[in-house]
Amino acid sequence: MSLINTQVVPFKNEAFHNGKFVTVTNETLKGKWSVFIFMPAAFTFNCPTEVEDAAEHYAEFQKAGAEVYIVTTDTHFAHKVWHETSPAVGKAKFPLIGDPTHALTRGFDVHIDEEGLALRGTFIIDPTGVIKTLEIHSNEIARDVKETVRKLKAAQYTAAHPGQVCPAKWNEGAKTITPSLDLVGKI
Repeated sequence: MSLINTQVVPFKNEAFHNGKFVTVTNETLKGKWSVFIFMPAAFTFNCPTEVEDAAEHYAEFQKAGAEVYIVTTDTHFAHKVWHETSPAVGKAKFPLIGDPTHALTRGFDVHIDEEGLALRGTFIIDPTGVIKTLEIHSNEIARDVKETVRKLKAAQYTAAHPGQVCPAKWNEGAKTITPSLDLVGKI
Protein backbone atom coordinates (compact mmCIF):
# COMPACT_ATOMS: atom_id res chain seq x y z
CA MET A 1 0.00 0.00 0.00
CA SER A 2 1.29 3.46 -0.86
CA LEU A 3 2.00 6.06 1.80
CA ILE A 4 0.67 8.82 -0.49
CA ASN A 5 -2.20 10.73 1.14
CA THR A 6 -1.71 8.94 4.45
CA GLN A 7 -1.02 10.52 7.82
CA VAL A 8 2.57 10.42 9.08
CA VAL A 9 2.90 7.75 11.75
CA PRO A 10 3.34 9.06 15.30
CA PHE A 11 7.01 9.45 16.21
CA LYS A 12 9.30 11.14 18.72
CA ASN A 13 13.00 11.45 17.86
CA GLU A 14 15.97 13.51 18.94
CA ALA A 15 17.77 15.78 16.49
CA PHE A 16 20.78 18.05 16.34
CA HIS A 17 19.71 21.52 15.21
CA ASN A 18 21.70 24.75 15.27
CA GLY A 19 24.01 23.70 18.08
CA LYS A 20 21.34 22.11 20.28
CA PHE A 21 19.59 18.81 20.80
CA VAL A 22 15.87 19.11 20.11
CA THR A 23 12.92 16.73 20.08
CA VAL A 24 11.02 16.35 16.81
CA THR A 25 7.62 14.64 16.75
CA ASN A 26 4.80 14.18 14.29
CA GLU A 27 3.11 17.08 16.12
CA THR A 28 6.13 19.30 15.30
CA LEU A 29 5.18 18.99 11.64
CA LYS A 30 1.65 20.32 12.07
CA GLY A 31 0.96 23.76 10.66
CA LYS A 32 3.71 23.94 8.05
CA TRP A 33 5.04 22.01 5.08
CA SER A 34 7.82 19.54 5.83
CA VAL A 35 10.41 17.77 3.71
CA PHE A 36 11.91 14.56 5.08
CA ILE A 37 15.12 13.40 3.43
CA PHE A 38 16.17 9.93 4.55
CA MET A 39 19.79 8.83 4.13
CA PRO A 40 21.52 5.55 5.04
CA ALA A 41 23.94 6.85 7.65
CA ALA A 42 26.14 9.70 8.75
CA PHE A 43 29.82 9.66 7.77
CA THR A 44 29.18 7.98 4.43
CA PHE A 45 30.18 9.15 0.96
CA ASN A 46 27.06 10.36 -0.86
CA CYS A 47 25.15 11.60 2.19
CA PRO A 48 27.21 14.75 2.82
CA THR A 49 26.71 15.82 -0.81
CA GLU A 50 22.95 15.60 -0.32
CA VAL A 51 23.02 17.49 3.00
CA GLU A 52 25.07 20.20 1.30
CA ASP A 53 22.61 20.32 -1.63
CA ALA A 54 19.70 20.70 0.80
CA ALA A 55 21.61 23.44 2.64
CA GLU A 56 22.20 25.30 -0.62
CA HIS A 57 18.43 25.26 -1.31
CA TYR A 58 17.34 25.84 2.29
CA ALA A 59 16.42 29.50 1.72
CA GLU A 60 14.01 28.39 -1.02
CA PHE A 61 12.37 25.89 1.33
CA GLN A 62 12.11 28.53 4.04
CA LYS A 63 10.63 31.05 1.60
CA ALA A 64 8.02 28.42 0.67
CA GLY A 65 7.19 27.97 4.37
CA ALA A 66 8.70 24.50 4.66
CA GLU A 67 11.12 22.90 7.08
CA VAL A 68 13.69 20.34 5.98
CA TYR A 69 14.58 17.32 8.10
CA ILE A 70 17.50 15.01 7.36
CA VAL A 71 17.06 11.53 8.87
CA THR A 72 19.66 8.79 9.27
CA THR A 73 19.74 5.64 11.40
CA ASP A 74 22.44 7.19 13.61
CA THR A 75 21.94 9.01 16.92
CA HIS A 76 21.61 12.74 17.38
CA PHE A 77 25.01 12.59 19.09
CA ALA A 78 26.57 11.26 15.90
CA HIS A 79 24.83 14.04 13.98
CA LYS A 80 26.44 16.64 16.24
CA VAL A 81 29.90 15.27 15.46
CA TRP A 82 29.02 14.89 11.76
CA HIS A 83 27.90 18.53 11.64
CA GLU A 84 31.09 19.65 13.40
CA THR A 85 33.54 17.60 11.30
CA SER A 86 32.11 17.59 7.77
CA PRO A 87 32.40 20.89 5.88
CA ALA A 88 29.39 19.88 3.73
CA VAL A 89 27.16 18.84 6.64
CA GLY A 90 28.30 21.86 8.64
CA LYS A 91 26.27 24.03 6.24
CA ALA A 92 23.00 22.49 7.50
CA LYS A 93 20.73 24.91 9.36
CA PHE A 94 17.89 22.37 9.56
CA PRO A 95 17.36 19.48 12.02
CA LEU A 96 19.42 16.31 11.61
CA ILE A 97 17.17 13.62 13.10
CA GLY A 98 18.62 10.47 14.61
CA ASP A 99 16.67 7.24 14.23
CA PRO A 100 18.70 4.59 16.11
CA THR A 101 15.55 2.56 16.89
CA HIS A 102 14.57 2.57 13.20
CA ALA A 103 11.00 3.58 14.05
CA LEU A 104 11.04 6.42 11.50
CA THR A 105 12.69 4.44 8.72
CA ARG A 106 10.15 1.67 9.24
CA GLY A 107 7.25 4.14 9.53
CA PHE A 108 8.19 5.70 6.19
CA ASP A 109 8.91 2.27 4.66
CA VAL A 110 12.54 2.99 3.79
CA HIS A 111 14.24 0.61 6.24
CA ILE A 112 16.69 -2.02 4.99
CA ASP A 113 16.38 -4.80 7.59
CA GLU A 114 19.52 -6.68 6.51
CA GLU A 115 21.70 -3.57 6.89
CA GLY A 116 19.98 -1.57 9.62
CA LEU A 117 20.13 1.43 7.28
CA ALA A 118 17.69 3.56 5.32
CA LEU A 119 17.11 3.81 1.60
CA ARG A 120 17.29 7.29 0.09
CA GLY A 121 13.73 8.46 0.52
CA THR A 122 12.28 11.95 0.09
CA PHE A 123 8.84 12.85 1.42
CA ILE A 124 6.87 16.08 1.19
CA ILE A 125 4.32 16.39 3.98
CA ASP A 126 1.51 18.94 4.08
CA PRO A 127 0.67 21.07 7.16
CA THR A 128 -1.88 18.50 8.36
CA GLY A 129 0.75 15.74 8.45
CA VAL A 130 -0.32 14.02 5.22
CA ILE A 131 2.33 12.67 2.84
CA LYS A 132 1.87 14.28 -0.60
CA THR A 133 4.94 13.06 -2.50
CA LEU A 134 7.51 10.34 -2.04
CA GLU A 135 10.57 9.20 -3.90
CA ILE A 136 12.59 6.17 -2.82
CA HIS A 137 15.59 4.76 -4.60
CA SER A 138 18.77 2.78 -4.23
CA ASN A 139 21.51 4.21 -2.03
CA GLU A 140 24.19 4.58 -4.70
CA ILE A 141 22.13 7.30 -6.43
CA ALA A 142 22.12 10.71 -4.77
CA ARG A 143 19.24 13.13 -5.30
CA ASP A 144 18.92 16.62 -6.75
CA VAL A 145 17.18 18.77 -4.13
CA LYS A 146 16.24 21.32 -6.80
CA GLU A 147 13.60 18.81 -7.97
CA THR A 148 12.33 18.47 -4.40
CA VAL A 149 11.81 22.25 -4.26
CA ARG A 150 9.84 22.04 -7.53
CA LYS A 151 7.67 19.21 -6.19
CA LEU A 152 7.06 21.11 -2.94
CA LYS A 153 5.83 24.15 -4.87
CA ALA A 154 3.61 21.95 -7.05
CA ALA A 155 2.11 20.28 -3.96
CA GLN A 156 1.51 23.68 -2.39
CA TYR A 157 -0.07 25.01 -5.59
CA THR A 158 -2.49 22.09 -5.96
CA ALA A 159 -3.38 22.30 -2.24
CA ALA A 160 -4.26 25.98 -2.69
CA HIS A 161 -6.02 25.42 -6.05
CA PRO A 162 -8.24 22.31 -5.81
CA GLY A 163 -9.20 20.98 -9.21
CA GLN A 164 -5.95 22.08 -10.84
CA VAL A 165 -3.10 19.76 -11.81
CA CYS A 166 0.54 20.60 -12.52
CA PRO A 167 1.78 19.12 -15.81
CA ALA A 168 5.23 17.62 -16.42
CA LYS A 169 8.11 20.01 -15.75
CA TRP A 170 5.72 22.49 -14.14
CA ASN A 171 7.47 25.33 -12.31
CA GLU A 172 6.04 28.07 -10.16
CA GLY A 173 4.15 30.58 -12.30
CA ALA A 174 3.66 28.20 -15.23
CA LYS A 175 0.28 27.24 -16.63
CA THR A 176 -1.66 24.45 -14.93
CA ILE A 177 -4.43 22.25 -16.25
CA THR A 178 -8.07 21.99 -15.22
CA PRO A 179 -8.99 18.36 -15.93
CA SER A 180 -12.15 17.93 -17.98
CA LEU A 181 -13.75 15.51 -20.36
CA ASP A 182 -13.08 17.99 -23.17
CA LEU A 183 -9.30 17.54 -22.74
CA VAL A 184 -9.26 13.74 -23.02
CA GLY A 185 -7.22 12.80 -26.10
CA LYS A 186 -6.40 16.43 -26.92
CA ILE A 187 -3.21 16.91 -24.94
